Amino acid sequence: MQELDTIQLNFNPESLLLLNVILGFVMFGVALDLTVHDFRRLVRAPLAPIIGLVAQFVILPALSFGLIQILDLRPSLALGVLLVAACPGGNISNFIAHLAKGSTALSVSMTALSTAFAIFMTPFNITFWASLNPGTRQLLTDLQVDPLELFGTVIMLLGVPLVLGMWIHHKYPATAHKLRKPFRIFSLVFFGGFVVAALAANWAHFLKYVGAVFGLVLIHNALALALGYTAAFAARLEEQDRRAVSIEVGIQNSGLGLTLIFTFFNGLGGMALVAAWWGIWHIIAGMTVATFWSRFPPKGQSVN
Repeated sequence: MQELDTIQLNFNPESLLLLNVILGFVMFGVALDLTVHDFRRLVRAPLAPIIGLVAQFVILPALSFGLIQILDLRPSLALGVLLVAACPGGNISNFIAHLAKGSTALSVSMTALSTAFAIFMTPFNITFWASLNPGTRQLLTDLQVDPLELFGTVIMLLGVPLVLGMWIHHKYPATAHKLRKPFRIFSLVFFGGFVVAALAANWAHFLKYVGAVFGLVLIHNALALALGYTAAFAARLEEQDRRAVSIEVGIQNSGLGLTLIFTFFNGLGGMALVAAWWGIWHIIAGMTVATFWSRFPPKGQSVN
């Protein structure tokens, strides 16, 4: 297990450029669904989005830090857990929330808000929580991770596509409407294919450590889904809002995580395996939970 802290996955500069382009298109596709109106919901009905954002950017990183302490993880695995927890909601969360009979409007609002907040909170949470653990702090030092450079990269990956997509939606709504479905399909197919290809290129490493990574991601993802629902339940939100918050907190933007890993952490094995497997597992877990919930629609909703 110790070599997980030193191995680097097979990943060349051309692949990193491709991942950056794919992630940019993914975020642009998400932004085509967003308007300023989605952000105004926070002002008119702030409780549900605030509960979701606090669970996602404050409580989940703290619980993730507690998890790595309890499990006494290798530094590279621990840093992978912290990085995933620091990422905003994933682009597929809106579809999964809809399938789960949750509030799609809240899910869309939270995706928009978490993406915007992630520009600041993702770099902060990675560096803050990692600095509290001796092993992960040493990795940050050894790899010379610059928080300001990390912040600038997140702005380019999230902020620029977000603003551009929302601008097109505002100026050319008909064009945005035509582009939404193709970009959604593109996001799923190309990112899914990229993760599978990355795992295939590093299959020997994955097979060697799949036991540790599989169990870790399962526990971490279950914790995130449960946290979102529990936080919403404690705040006495309606059932459809609880489901939306749960999905948003449990479905993370693993594409952003992988990009940051290969940009700043040199493809560190433990981190990359955690993020790559999370990118697959959170869809499986999210779809499973959503399918179950779809059979029990909240009061006032029909099964269909």
